[in-house]
Amino acid sequence: MAANRLTAVDAQMFWMSSRMPNDTFLLYGFEGVPTDLDAALAELAAAAGRSPDLTRRVSDDEPWHYPRWVPHQVDAAQFRVHHLADSSWAGCLAAVVALVDDQLDAAVTPWRLHVFPGVHGVPQIGGPATVAVLQITHVLGGGGRTCGPAAVMFGRDAEVPAVTPVHGNPLTLPWRSLQAARTHQHLMRDTLTGSVPPAAAQCAPLRTNDPPAGLRSMRTVVRDRAQLAGATVTVAALAAISEALAGQLRDLGTDPAMLGALGAEVTMAKAGPRRSYNHFGTVGIGLRPELPREDRRAAIAAELAARKKRAAHPAMRASERAFDATPARLLRWGISHFNPDARSATVTGNTVVSSVNCGAADFSFAGAPVRLAAAFPGLSPMIGITHCVTGVGDTITLSVFAAESAIGDIDAYVRRLEAALS
Repeated sequence: MAANRLTAVDAQMFWMSSRMPNDTFLLYGFEGVPTDLDAALAELAAAAGRSPDLTRRVSDDEPWHYPRWVPHQVDAAQFRVHHLADSSWAGCLAAVVALVDDQLDAAVTPWRLHVFPGVHGVPQIGGPATVAVLQITHVLGGGGRTCGPAAVMFGRDAEVPAVTPVHGNPLTLPWRSLQAARTHQHLMRDTLTGSVPPAAAQCAPLRTNDPPAGLRSMRTVVRDRAQLAGATVTVAALAAISEALAGQLRDLGTDPAMLGALGAEVTMAKAGPRRSYNHFGTVGIGLRPELPREDRRAAIAAELAARKKRAAHPAMRASERAFDATPARLLRWGISHFNPDARSATVTGNTVVSSVNCGAADFSFAGAPVRLAAAFPGLSPMIGITHCVTGVGDTITLSVFAAESAIGDIDAYVRRLEAALS
């Protein structure tokens, strides 16, 4: 297969975007406003034009084959400046929510940068700020991958590690499937003997799993990394979400304890070299709101370790190799029959929680240093509230994107999160 073909998992992400929108939104807060915004945007366009990731788009003109990556010339139309009537931080986040409905077509425009100059009240910034939001197709990866090219566009002196794609030969699918079945039997045996942790338990759907309805809102809770000492940033965030979400749901008349569990669907990077842009999986993590805070953190950390150990079993890689060999036509047909409105009796989690590490705060917008980074995973028919833990330098942002139907008063929920993180 040609090296410029999308891998099976990236093609799946591309085709699924027509059934269920999945653009990634990365937000950066810069301290200050450029005096010459046009010149600043021209610098960004020139830097983007040197990025292998930001100068490609998808071509899907061969029904029997996987789509191809083709060159894409960075265009000035990809940079959109928004002058807000309400220039507050809340007004800016409301404007970002409105962007979600205008999803990208990766075959035409793989990314856009939305710029909001003169925003006031941005956390970590005392005066007027420039907020830049990178809207980028998920075909190029989630926030954990796309934050790299974004930082380089903003001036980071580094190279983003290249993706080394792995393409399966469809002729090997029967053999790969047989190998996957055999190693799955080994996984079942190892699970019974206790050498591999069992699969995560499924959760009962809650109101957070209803189709999103009503007002959609974005909020952020910002902390210094040192304030989250005693656990990893992700564990601290999950423990706080557990406390806040359980309390909010109880006030809305739904007690998670009465339904047996409260859980989160957590993204987890796959081990080994990056074989595709979307080199991650999702795992279910029990949030254990009934436990005291430190016990809850310990339980969540142990379950994350268990999920990582199970994901390292050879059966998982064998399953991936079989999927890599799926004929393009077959995968395309299967996705065309996916029904996003279908309901499930159980779910992996009652919310989604992902993590993005943007690294050092070593980039800027025309000299205005970065002070804040946040990411907002999208809502889906089965998830009405998502969270993301994003770090840049020593600043950690816990972002929330929620529909009113899922959480009720989002500001009341955020106050609970703030208290749980204190």
